[in-house]
Amino acid sequence: SFWTMMSSSLRRAWALFALLTATTSPPTTFVHAKKTSVNDATAPPEETAQPPKPTASVDDLTLQIPNVAEDSPPDNGSAALSYDPADLGQDFKHFTAFSSNHTCASDTHALPFNNQIRGVNLGGWMVLEPWITPSLFYQFLGGNETAVAMDHYSFCRVLGPEEGNKQLRRHWESWVTEDILRELKDSGAVNSLRVPVGDFMFQPYGPYVGCTDGALDYLDQLLDWAHSYGFSVLLDVHTQKDSQNGFDNSGQTMGFSWTSGLSTYPRDLTTFQHWPIRSANWMGEFDPAAINYTTIKYDNIQHSLDVIGSLLERYAGHPAVLGVEPVNEPWELTPLDLLKQFYWDAYLMVKEKAPFWKFIMHDSFRFTPETWGGFMKGCPDRALDTHIYQAWMDPASRLTFYNNACAQKKQIALMEREFGPVIVGEWSLATDNCAMWLNGFNDNLPGFPRSPCKYIPCSAPYMGTDQPGTPVDIGKPVQGPYGTGMSGPSFGLCPVDRDWMTERYNRGEGGMSWMSSPPEAPRGRDGTDEVMSMLALKKISAFSGIGHGFYFWNFRTDLYNPQWSYMLALE
Repeated sequence: SFWTMMSSSLRRAWALFALLTATTSPPTTFVHAKKTSVNDATAPPEETAQPPKPTASVDDLTLQIPNVAEDSPPDNGSAALSYDPADLGQDFKHFTAFSSNHTCASDTHALPFNNQIRGVNLGGWMVLEPWITPSLFYQFLGGNETAVAMDHYSFCRVLGPEEGNKQLRRHWESWVTEDILRELKDSGAVNSLRVPVGDFMFQPYGPYVGCTDGALDYLDQLLDWAHSYGFSVLLDVHTQKDSQNGFDNSGQTMGFSWTSGLSTYPRDLTTFQHWPIRSANWMGEFDPAAINYTTIKYDNIQHSLDVIGSLLERYAGHPAVLGVEPVNEPWELTPLDLLKQFYWDAYLMVKEKAPFWKFIMHDSFRFTPETWGGFMKGCPDRALDTHIYQAWMDPASRLTFYNNACAQKKQIALMEREFGPVIVGEWSLATDNCAMWLNGFNDNLPGFPRSPCKYIPCSAPYMGTDQPGTPVDIGKPVQGPYGTGMSGPSFGLCPVDRDWMTERYNRGEGGMSWMSSPPEAPRGRDGTDEVMSMLALKKISAFSGIGHGFYFWNFRTDLYNPQWSYMLALE
């Protein structure tokens, strides 16, 4: 069976890491920090008082607005703010926060980030991603511009609140169950769950209104299950209004255009483009010509802080919650000064209402000391999240992937020294880009996949045979609409990751037989177990000890793709 070593030596290795680095859980009764607004904390004596900055009370859960003109582009530099002598700081239970330069002074009682995470992501549950749960999206194959959904936003828009909510409830019931949590617990290697949640669950807007009713009830249940099985839970706000990265995993694919009018000859096709014009408008309107933001959407940033406030109001006292990640994968062109201010404002809110929560910040695809070194220095319980995948690398020998995995330890060690605690919030065992719809529904990055893919029978729907569009029609080739690349079911077969050949037929670990190997290994020559097991050991070694742990992406997949599914990999 796949990943045999995981069930023996690898499973023991992972479990040993968990045991060696296990720490006691933080207290489940919370002491609220001293309630002082930023203005109250920083105002000098009355006779020398200066005009306050345009800022709001942390208690009001509102945005601290920088002095940036509404129509002026922000500074994308990473220079640290200079210290303001008038900033006397805002006092919390065991530390003082200085908003003038985004640093803290803490006493000996402040809790360090002393957790070692060995976790999995519960992706595709509360935030839909077509590649994870294609059974939900087969119903849109062959549709036109008004009848196709490619993400959570368009799923609700096309189906409407009643039908959308009906299908989502069936999905919520079956994608994550108590039996699955019990199986994760029995694996002996998992101590934490990272749960992607939608901003729309806490502050509904647009087509989400009505469509996602009841989502929080299922999340409540999940947290109770997690507590009963001894898991901590990181609540990861995976979506933002107008998209923080343009990906479908942000809730709404951003940067999108139908091009069917240009596709009438030689056949009348429904076509679109996304990747060449991808955008992200969460923090403002992006100008692709200038590659910069021309205006800032402060209302969107405030919405995101309101989401954190609602999340805190509901879950601040829940014993299973490890902490919060206020935004997942803001793209690399996000204005850095605004992103850091957002992180700072959200951190103060969290420490006000849930002082023992951890605060995790994604690196915005800029995992460098120049970007994050010194940010929030001295502030307790914060960590940097980076996502490390090999699926978008060029095809190469197994040795290349092994060496790349080991090399990650050096960069993690550097960031641990220059910033502080680092968590690898997402990683997988995929070494190619073949997983169906990985780069979007019926789409692909230009030039991807980089090598021919393996095809297997598409899976039966996980939520039952009543799901519209299932099973996949075995009599049809790839159906539209068609993006800039190809990925989709064809005659009942779905693309998944390629097989690796055994070392005997690979001419050593650095052998080049992968260049001519078929995507599905012949009988007796499948070395996928061997390569995946070795790759997992090297990645776990790189992410552990020096760093503060990891969350594997994902806990399961609809299609049989063990490189992306922790549960299938165990099997």
